[in-house]
Amino acid sequence: MGRILLEVLGRAVLDVERMSPAQKVQLGDEIFAQQPNLLAAILVLPRMGVSALQLEVPLHILLVSFQAMKRSGHVWPRISEELQEQCLQRLTAQMRFREGLPPHLADQVVTQFHEEHPERELLAFIYGHLREHDMMGVRTEAEKYLMLAALNLAECIAAAGAKPAPR
Repeated sequence: MGRILLEVLGRAVLDVERMSPAQKVQLGDEIFAQQPNLLAAILVLPRMGVSALQLEVPLHILLVSFQAMKRSGHVWPRISEELQEQCLQRLTAQMRFREGLPPHLADQVVTQFHEEHPERELLAFIYGHLREHDMMGVRTEAEKYLMLAALNLAECIAAAGAKPAPR
């Protein structure tokens, strides 16, 4: 079971949806202070062709993910660039593996990946948000980078060695 429970994630989504733009900027400042590499992984996307409008999608995912991390009752270590790179390599390897499979086997691999993911609820939220904003088709290189960056958030959060907060 993941450290970000469905109830925590739901509250985080509501928190972010209810925030004013100024409150979102303040949350962004917290992310910069505590998880600067996660923020950098999203803010670099315009250099890869992601438009300002498209950037809103992974930014929202980052805000919700960070808010869920805060609400989880765990202490999260700073996610390093090295961890991000390791997670991205695993994620892309898993995607490449799927590419050559017949559709029914590819579906089984995807299902198994989701069912066994350490942060299943967070991953489902990310996929849902990408789907809601029509980003699952990966029609351009920019959309590919956007999708990888968003999915890598879940991988990094799952891989981070968060510990229960002291009481």
